Amino acid sequence: MKRFHFAWLPVLMLLFVSCQTIDVFERNATLENHSWQVADKPSFEFNITDTVSRYNIFVVVRHADAYRYNNLWLNIHTRAPGDSVSQVQALDLQLATNDKGWLGTGMDDIYEHRVRISQAPVSLKAGTYQFKLEQIMRDDPLEHILNVGVRVEKAPD
Repeated sequence: MKRFHFAWLPVLMLLFVSCQTIDVFERNATLENHSWQVADKPSFEFNITDTVSRYNIFVVVRHADAYRYNNLWLNIHTRAPGDSVSQVQALDLQLATNDKGWLGTGMDDIYEHRVRISQAPVSLKAGTYQFKLEQIMRDDPLEHILNVGVRVEKAPD
């Protein structure tokens, strides 16, 4: 009888893996000399065709361990399909705490953070979206930032 239960284990694992989120888009910009100039505003475009699904939107940040702040202030400029003007949202991305250290995943002295910027999954209309990231920290350039980007995932049902 126990062998019968163990035979279902691979099937259950496959079902669990198939319930994971589906990546729709991820693109990152490499910052020259590992520093982010205020004037450097990486821009990303992606196309949405599935208007039935809901999506989670993330900002992706990779930095060196030498980055000296626990956070990163950004302006995120978003232009939806058919809009002529971008909406601007100021965000304070928490990258570390004094108790736990870096909150992202790390390998060696490089850390990556995928910080969700949509509070809940959102519905998107069909067409091309544009995101522009602008660092608004006091340092210019902001040292030890390697890459920044945007990630869009279909939310699990």
